[in-house]
Amino acid sequence: MLRVSKLTDYATVVMGHLAAAADRVQSAAELAQGTGIALPTTSKVLKALVRAGLLRSTRGQGGGYTLARPAEQISVAQIVRCFEGPVGLTECGSGADSDAGACEQESVCSIRGNWQRISQVVLAALEAMSLADMIRPAAMPIKPYTRPRAAQPEPIRAGTSP
Repeated sequence: MLRVSKLTDYATVVMGHLAAAADRVQSAAELAQGTGIALPTTSKVLKALVRAGLLRSTRGQGGGYTLARPAEQISVAQIVRCFEGPVGLTECGSGADSDAGACEQESVCSIRGNWQRISQVVLAALEAMSLADMIRPAAMPIKPYTRPRAAQPEPIRAGTSP
């Protein structure tokens, strides 16, 4: 199963909460209460997002957190990279220079390039989705993937020849 970590998920929730009220500074405690995420976890997420340049923090009375730039200018990919690192579905899939030598099969692998292509499509989708998009209701439901059924031969009916 392909899944982002809980911290990444929590980060998008916290960022979404901030984006929905972008005109106000919110403390870690307010964000924890508003999102239902435990305060220690919220604080951990906030620190990482500040280090990544996605949030600004202000100390002192009336201090707290705000988005570092408008929600339209923050991609989901930036949030994911903050917690997950380079986006890639396989060890060699992100296309990062550090991927070289990550897999023992690399020198004989015939599908590495295609995994990298798939990873690029996933990354492009994450880059195309902004934080502002994330806080809007989904425009249309996503239908679950169903595997096409294999063609079944027509049943032979009694009294007919094949």
